[in-house]
Amino acid sequence: MAAPERPAFYALGSGRAAELLTLLHPPYTLWHLSYYALGAALAPRVHADRVIWGLVAFALAVGVAAHALDELHDRPLRTTLSDRALVLLAAFSSAGALAIGIVGVLIVSVWLLPLVVAGALFLPAYNLELAGGRFHGDAWFALGWGAFPAFTGYFANAEQIRLPGILIALGCLAMSAAQRRLSTPARELRRRTKSVSGTRMRSDGSSEALSREGLLAPLDGALAALSLAIFVTACAALVARL
Repeated sequence: MAAPERPAFYALGSGRAAELLTLLHPPYTLWHLSYYALGAALAPRVHADRVIWGLVAFALAVGVAAHALDELHDRPLRTTLSDRALVLLAAFSSAGALAIGIVGVLIVSVWLLPLVVAGALFLPAYNLELAGGRFHGDAWFALGWGAFPAFTGYFANAEQIRLPGILIALGCLAMSAAQRRLSTPARELRRRTKSVSGTRMRSDGSSEALSREGLLAPLDGALAALSLAIFVTACAALVARL
């Protein structure tokens, strides 16, 4: 009997520890944390403490809370974690991220408050598909998971809105849109497609049978490579500035 298809290319299998780690979506979490780091690296002055605490806040919000709510909503990873465990993970992680944001408002700048509020509202709206899923589309993903962390990273360090902060936000918005273009068909093939049939005819007369695995492999490969590339790029940018 064939082994069941993993719900994601980075899924680690059964077991509580494996499920908890898979729940964090490690490649994607590092990808979106990298946006915050890239934004911070472009600020006129980079504050190491603001970078660290900002990354912790986004790790709690994006890495833990958002993914726990996502799993609670429709179980895309098919974990055996109870609803109660997922709710507790989301609640405590959200509270931690919010607490860090409030401290930032009090210590760094009151103008961080709109960003803290926006993040706190967007997280459940997107991952629980509230308001009939109006905040769960491709554009909202690119804005909330790409542009938002990049701009927040820049503003938390620069304390002002300047062209570099706007440009990095737009660049990360486009990168997140590209990620979505790859991940959406990958999820469709992996989670909702039982089989694929057909033949691809090449211009030289040769042919190739189509399969679900064959269509999925380049999508997963591109996502894995891009998640590593953006992470290494962000590390390089921060190392150059700190």
